[in-house]
Amino acid sequence: MMIRGIKGSISYWNDWVKNTAEHIDEMSMRVQRPSGNPCYRPQYLYEMSRENWEQMLRRYSRGDAISELGQYFPPLLDAWEESERLGQGVWTEQQQYTRHAWAVNLDHYIVCFWLVGLALVLEIPDDQWQRLLVLIGNEGQDALLDRVIASRQPGRKIGETLCHPKPYQRLLKAIDAPTDQQAGLLAEFVDHWYRELDRPAKKGNAPATAMYERPYWYTYGNQNFEGGAYFGRWCVEAVAAVKAFGLDDSLCLGHEHYPGDLLRPEGPSTHPVREDETAEAQTPIEPTSKSSWWSRWLGKRQ
Repeated sequence: MMIRGIKGSISYWNDWVKNTAEHIDEMSMRVQRPSGNPCYRPQYLYEMSRENWEQMLRRYSRGDAISELGQYFPPLLDAWEESERLGQGVWTEQQQYTRHAWAVNLDHYIVCFWLVGLALVLEIPDDQWQRLLVLIGNEGQDALLDRVIASRQPGRKIGETLCHPKPYQRLLKAIDAPTDQQAGLLAEFVDHWYRELDRPAKKGNAPATAMYERPYWYTYGNQNFEGGAYFGRWCVEAVAAVKAFGLDDSLCLGHEHYPGDLLRPEGPSTHPVREDETAEAQTPIEPTSKSSWWSRWLGKRQ
C-alpha cells in the first residue's frame, strides 16, 4: 500500500489514525455516562459522528484498503441519530433550519454529498442506506444531489435548482453533457472544486442564512499541520457522480483531489507514487477497532 494523500509522512498518518480511533473510543464511553451539560450532548454526539466520517477519509489518505472504510458507517449513523433525537429538545426551530437546510448550510450539503458518495461506492447495506437518507433529508431541494441519491433510491423527488452553483454547476454540466464531453467536463469540475469552494462569509447575511460559506475543513493542513486536523482534501462528490451515472473519470485519475481508488478497490492505485515515499512507508499500521462500546450502549449490532 502507498500513501494517497499529497501531504503527511507515514508517521503522521499512522499517529493520527491511531489517535482518532482512541478519541472515538473515548467519546463512545463518555456518552454512556450522565452529561454534565445536557444541552451540549446533541452537538457532542454530532461531533462523534463527524470523527467517524473524517476517519474514513483519513484512512483513505493513508492508503488503507477500501474494504476497511465501511466499518465506520454504523457508529456514524448511531451517533448522528441520537444527536437528532436529543436535539429536538435543545435546538430552536431556527437552529434546526440552519443546521439541516442544504440551501443555507454548505458544510451540511458537502457532508451529505460525501456520505452519499461513500455509501454508493462502498455499497453499504440497505438498512444503513435508509437510515442515512432519513438523516440527510432535504428531498427535492437540489438538482444535483437529489439525482445522485435517486441512482439508488428511485422515485426520490428531484430539486429544480442547485443549492450551490459554485462549484457544483460544473458537475451538473458534466452529467448532462453528451457522452464524448463528459470526461473533460468532469476533469474541469475536479480541477476547480477546491478553489471554487473558497467562499468567505458575506456581510449582512439574513438570519436564515448560515454564517459561513467556506467549508469547515477548507484550511485544515495550512497551519498547525502536525496538530492532526488534516484528513485530506478529496472531491468525493465527483466519485459519487461517476458511480451514479457511469461517467468516464479517466482524465481525473492522479489528480491531487480525486479519490479514484474508491472506485477501484482491488487496485492498482490511481494515485502517483510520491517522491518522498520509501519502501518502509508502504505498509500502514491498521488501527484496532473498539467501536463496540457505542453499539452495546444503544443495544444495536454493528
